Amino acid sequence: MQLTNLFTMIGGLAFFLYGMHLMGETLARASGSKMEAILTKMTNNPIKGVLLGAGITAVIQSSSATTVMVVGFVNSGLMRLEQAVGIIMGANIGTTVTSWFLSLTGIKESNTVLMLLKPESFSPFLAIAGVILMMSGKSGKKKNAGGILLGFAILMSGMHSMSSAVKPLGDIPGFADLFVKFSNPVMGILAGAVLTALIQSSSASVGILQALCVTGAIPYSAVLPIIMGQNIGTCVTALLSSIGAKPNAKRAAFLHLYFNLIGTFAFMGCFYAVHLVLPFDFYHRAATPAGIAVTHSCFNLFATLVLLPFSGWLVRLARFSVSSKDEDNVELSPARLSALSNMDKRFLENPALALHQCRKTTGVMMALAEESAREALALLLHYQKEKAEYVEALEHDIDRYEDQINEYLFRISRSSLTETDLMELTLLQHCVGDIERIADYALGVTACFNKMEQKNQRFSKEARNELMEYRAGLLTLLKQTADYWKTPSPVFFNNIRYLQGEQERISKKILKNHKKRLKKGKCSVGMGFLLADLLNGLDRIVKHSCSIAESVRSFSPESETP
Repeated sequence: MQLTNLFTMIGGLAFFLYGMHLMGETLARASGSKMEAILTKMTNNPIKGVLLGAGITAVIQSSSATTVMVVGFVNSGLMRLEQAVGIIMGANIGTTVTSWFLSLTGIKESNTVLMLLKPESFSPFLAIAGVILMMSGKSGKKKNAGGILLGFAILMSGMHSMSSAVKPLGDIPGFADLFVKFSNPVMGILAGAVLTALIQSSSASVGILQALCVTGAIPYSAVLPIIMGQNIGTCVTALLSSIGAKPNAKRAAFLHLYFNLIGTFAFMGCFYAVHLVLPFDFYHRAATPAGIAVTHSCFNLFATLVLLPFSGWLVRLARFSVSSKDEDNVELSPARLSALSNMDKRFLENPALALHQCRKTTGVMMALAEESAREALALLLHYQKEKAEYVEALEHDIDRYEDQINEYLFRISRSSLTETDLMELTLLQHCVGDIERIADYALGVTACFNKMEQKNQRFSKEARNELMEYRAGLLTLLKQTADYWKTPSPVFFNNIRYLQGEQERISKKILKNHKKRLKKGKCSVGMGFLLADLLNGLDRIVKHSCSIAESVRSFSPESETP
């Protein structure tokens, strides 16, 4: 093998891996938050889980990415282990789609129609189209489409370069002898597992094997155990991602490992048992790219069909591997803080999904702020020390939400974001600040009532009735804002703007009537200061609520008023 061929092979490998990365990353970005909606709406039907796992992996072209997302969903409590097992099995099937695409490089027919299917025939056109879309496209969808096309073209170009560069290796006896050694099942499985663990992609390692097989020196006897090892090696990614995670997330990673280990032993045992009785004709033949794709698909289909009926046993084995003692050692957080687990670090690989999780968590923070204001206003009816302390506890929890959401948003901002994602990130930061301020002012309202209780002061009947009117409007406004966050709608937004005007009118009326009572001696100056502080806090809550609604309207075009 000449030195130029070696450089061509290395360059082709670099193009191949970069093209796979670009295509997978862009596909994941294009799918965005839809992943969470699809993956977390699983039923207890494992067949449905297999089909969805296969479909999602076929779309994003990475079983590792799907499995890591599953580990993240299990870790955050959005998915149960029983749901995860079907998706993991399906992910192994979905990843075989890549090998079928790559098998197109092995087309050798002279037929013009078939030759058009060879990657070197259509890749240049895909590359041109991809570059045009990426450079001229203003919308995220066009740029994503361009990235997918360009990534696929680079991937196929790298595959073609690798295949051309390694072809002379077939004339070197030592190269053929090396792969004959891999016919030993143990050696072959180890080689495949180590290669895949290093590059952390079974699709990429299978592609490299397909490129090498054009030498004609790799028999199916070596291909079979290597592919088995590649499926085991891909488990390393999920296992690494589960480090430091909750016990159930670790169990999900072990599910992936056990599925591939048990599937490998079952498949190899059946294959070699049949081969001893009825020797396969193809066993010692040179492997082809299409033959590798068939082998890869057959193994994953076989493993799924055999193990799917025993998915419950796999879950029990995973639970046994990660004992309940580990679960007991997990630091339990208050139920109010449980939503923080939505923002799993594993989702950061897909910024759109991470933003979606962040928005869900911010929604929980919004609900806590609404509860804080409601409990603070309840003190107007009857002061209770326990309620005042509860408002203070809510404010502390909301501060934790603010800190962790902002930290997560900062980590997302370091990723490659579309213009739409960047705008949503900025607006989420504004919303988080507004929500935190609502809790602060609710605590300030509580402090006003606390002062009154300590001094044994009370509002006049007229002032109390006016404040009750303000309270009713404010609670409605907060409820409308929370509903608008969940379901952006012009109706909610118009209601919020109307209620804002009403609250401003009531606030002015309360101050005007207070001045009248003050002149008549029906109210003291001290109570006037308390009333002014109270109204200032309530008015601020109104302003921050309306600011949240404006932000929601900005990144929810469907909510715009006509």
